[in-house]
Amino acid sequence: MNIKLNEEYEVEIIDMGTEGEGIGKINGITVFVNGGIKGDTVKVKITKVSKNYVSGKIIKLINESELRQSAPCKVANKCGGCQIQQIKYEEQLKIKEKIVKDALERIGKFNSPLPLLEGEGRVRVVDSCFNINPIIGMEDPYHYRNKAMFPVGIVNGELAIGCYKQASHDIVDTDKCIIQDKITEKILKIIRNYLQSKYLLITQKGEGKSDYESLIYDEQTHTGLIRNIMIRNGYKTGEIMVCIIINGESIIDKNELVYKLKSIKEIKSIVLNINTKKGNQVLGDKTRVIDGQDYITDNIGDIKYKISARSFFQVNPVQTEILYAKTLEYAELTGNEIVWDAYCGTGSISLFLAQKAKKVYGVEIIEEAINDANENAKENGIENIEFFVGLAEEVIPRHFKQTGVKPDVIVVDPPRKGCDEKLLQTIVEMKPDRVVYVSCNPATLARDLRYLCDNGFEMDVVQPVDMFPHTMHVEAVVKLTRREATK
Repeated sequence: MNIKLNEEYEVEIIDMGTEGEGIGKINGITVFVNGGIKGDTVKVKITKVSKNYVSGKIIKLINESELRQSAPCKVANKCGGCQIQQIKYEEQLKIKEKIVKDALERIGKFNSPLPLLEGEGRVRVVDSCFNINPIIGMEDPYHYRNKAMFPVGIVNGELAIGCYKQASHDIVDTDKCIIQDKITEKILKIIRNYLQSKYLLITQKGEGKSDYESLIYDEQTHTGLIRNIMIRNGYKTGEIMVCIIINGESIIDKNELVYKLKSIKEIKSIVLNINTKKGNQVLGDKTRVIDGQDYITDNIGDIKYKISARSFFQVNPVQTEILYAKTLEYAELTGNEIVWDAYCGTGSISLFLAQKAKKVYGVEIIEEAINDANENAKENGIENIEFFVGLAEEVIPRHFKQTGVKPDVIVVDPPRKGCDEKLLQTIVEMKPDRVVYVSCNPATLARDLRYLCDNGFEMDVVQPVDMFPHTMHVEAVVKLTRREATK
């Protein structure tokens, strides 16, 4: 069948894709439908034709899936932040659990989960089988984020602050976000009013290329000043940081903005981040305080963290506590173990592990993150921990060669691209009793687990955790045991 652009078809949505799109068939040809939900029957208009698939957009909802709900956000169909708001939360969890399971089977070539034995817990994994626990979701899957990032621009001659459209850098103007902390709405309103007053002043005066006229950043021309607004919240402490990202060195009438922002007593830090580079990178290398301090604090469990503008910190504090608790549980620490935390970042997991381990070593390629890690360890009075700057696959074996200290447990929490193969080789050579893999990408997780299980390890359990409700992102914690250690 020859499918052409702009043709219309009736399609039944039979599955969901990893990006949140509905999947159907047109005479055997796969069609991806943005906004479609399994169980829908829709009329679609074809927007893209490729060799093996086509894409379409919904122009009419014929029969509505029982899994569908009214999206609570007014820009849900425009914003690219939340892909699956229109799906009931219980079903979102099933979809994400299936994504993890499918990746292990399809990419990792692992067998389907073993059945439970009567009267026994989950059976031990054998012969490339795996056990997957039910995903851990949230009781309240709204307003969970402790970090908000809002691009700023001019759209149709008007100030726009909000979010990007899906797969673009076109700004969708909005004054609220259902997954951000509610306090961000008040802060955005203050900043919006401040910027609107300045921008209107320019247009009314008609002064041409004045400083005021170049107030708002233009990504295409790389001109203008205000690029982004970042707001960070301390979930446990209530402390707030407001960071204005600018294409320059200072902002006009900053004292006026500070005065208005300080009407919110929880704001402890107001900073400027200097980013004069072209491109999509949000934060620059230099941050300057214009009021208060250069950090806020927050707690995960009993551990206190200092969070600066550029610090990495998990954005869902409720689920992070669950994620880290699972990591600690799977490490099975008794107080006698040597632990390496690869990709340790600012030491957030390392500090958790240090509560139960004899000694924890953390390694991270970014020096600034290690500085934060050392500061956090000092802040919490944790002394059985040491951090290194460098590549994990180089630092860990070098440390072993120099000291003879072999790890009992290795924890990895890599970026979306997964572990470097040299690090996986290092883990195999070091032969720890256990490996705990924390993943934000099921595909690279499955690939790396296949390597480890082909080289002396077996999977004990996989625990998915929903860190980002209403999006298609899912995290998982996996416990692996070295076969010789098991015997």
